Amino acid sequence: MSRSVSDLVQGYLDSWNETDPGARQAAIEKNFTNDCTYTDPLAAVAGREGLDGFIAAVQSKYPGIVFTLGSAIDTHHDQVRFTWHAGPPGSKEPAAIGFDVAVFENGKIRHVFGFLDKAQPA
Repeated sequence: MSRSVSDLVQGYLDSWNETDPGARQAAIEKNFTNDCTYTDPLAAVAGREGLDGFIAAVQSKYPGIVFTLGSAIDTHHDQVRFTWHAGPPGSKEPAAIGFDVAVFENGKIRHVFGFLDKAQPA
């Protein structure tokens, strides 16, 4: 893999944090394969367009939300797992906490399997 795993995870978080649509699409293109999939308890999307639409919907529902790394990164066999925190910048307590497993291929993320440990009510 040409990119480090920590760079790949940071690129993942950057994609979630980018609010400019064009810049977000560029981040997704840089960090995800064309045929990527993303599955969590609230969504199952396929392809870069599907992922972009889901991220845009989350940002619209929770304006100003920022995703940060919440744990050490654990990796083996082209997969990585980590915890993330999400909430307003500077908040002491995250509004949401999740655990993701991502499978990568040729330096990009192909699949994400997400779990929500804490989430705001819908």
